[in-house]
Amino acid sequence: MKYLITGLGNIGNDYNDTRHNIGFKIIDALAKQLNADFETGRHSYILKTRHKGRTLILQKPTTYVNLSGKAVKYWADKEKVKLENILIVTDDLALPYGKTRLKAKGSEGGHNGLKSINESLNTSSYPRLRFGIGNDFSKGKQVDHVLGKWTSEEIETIEEHIKNAKEAILSFISIGINKTMTIYNK
Repeated sequence: MKYLITGLGNIGNDYNDTRHNIGFKIIDALAKQLNADFETGRHSYILKTRHKGRTLILQKPTTYVNLSGKAVKYWADKEKVKLENILIVTDDLALPYGKTRLKAKGSEGGHNGLKSINESLNTSSYPRLRFGIGNDFSKGKQVDHVLGKWTSEEIETIEEHIKNAKEAILSFISIGINKTMTIYNK
């Protein structure tokens, strides 16, 4: 079985360690845990490896968040990954900082990366792991919050939250979405 695990984020040093790049950060941590390296591929940094008898394709699109659908569609088609085996890892303003939520499908919730993926795949029925970045910002400052760096308080606990997200991803691959949601959506 093949799985495409896509972390959303923006390429470039200006976006490193921003809230919007938590998808990249989680995918990078997972790659390190699996002791594998990314290669430059079409529309993405790609890593192919195996875990518990399954083929994993870790993806970091180079198309910027708002055009992520192009990269996801290309690699899902190229690798013949079933829709239910695509997992998008993304930031979410609606969740408190550090909270993760695994869903089998859903709307884009105002997230332009998910909107692009919905349009490219012509469906919103694909799994996603949402990582809470909170909504502690003044009216009109959403973009500054999303593209802002983590606070010192957030940095103190972020590795613990990333570890939880990695465990949820590996559980999704091993035991499926329903059992994983039961375990991790607390």
